[in-house]
Amino acid sequence: MRRFISELRIFICNRWIARIPSHTIRQLYYRRIMKYNIGHNAAILMDCSFDRTESFSIGDNSVVNGKCRLDNKSSITIGSNVSISQEVMILSADHDPYSPNFEGREKPVIIEDYVWIGSRAIIMPGVTLGKGSVVSAGAVVTKNVSPYEIVGGVPAKLIKMRNPDLSYQLSYRRLLQ
Repeated sequence: MRRFISELRIFICNRWIARIPSHTIRQLYYRRIMKYNIGHNAAILMDCSFDRTESFSIGDNSVVNGKCRLDNKSSITIGSNVSISQEVMILSADHDPYSPNFEGREKPVIIEDYVWIGSRAIIMPGVTLGKGSVVSAGAVVTKNVSPYEIVGGVPAKLIKMRNPDLSYQLSYRRLLQ
């Protein structure tokens, strides 16, 4: 029965709640029913999907744009003033390709403050994105990214360094998103 209730909460979250054009209603559900830790002025826009209750936190003034896939089977921790663009995939679980029984693996993903992830990037399990780093659109990040690095490509590689003097505060709550 416990598993059924958990699966029902995920189903309602991904099929109904994610499509409601109101931050207030979605965040109420995410906080109270899903038990997500959502910071002040954070925004999770419409049509984002999750895999589990709990195991997700997002800091102050951060945004997850629409249609993102957040595989929080392990955990996903997002810092403050983080911008995650549309259709990003963040994965915290996979399978061991060398396991004869297709054994699952769970590896937490950590995204530190001031990170910017471009559209349709993929963040693989166990990756940490250091403070102020940038992931270009379409990149596949398989390894940790050091603070202030700008990475891109498949697999993602260093392109150049970002200015470490960051002090902005994001505010991205749209009326009907």
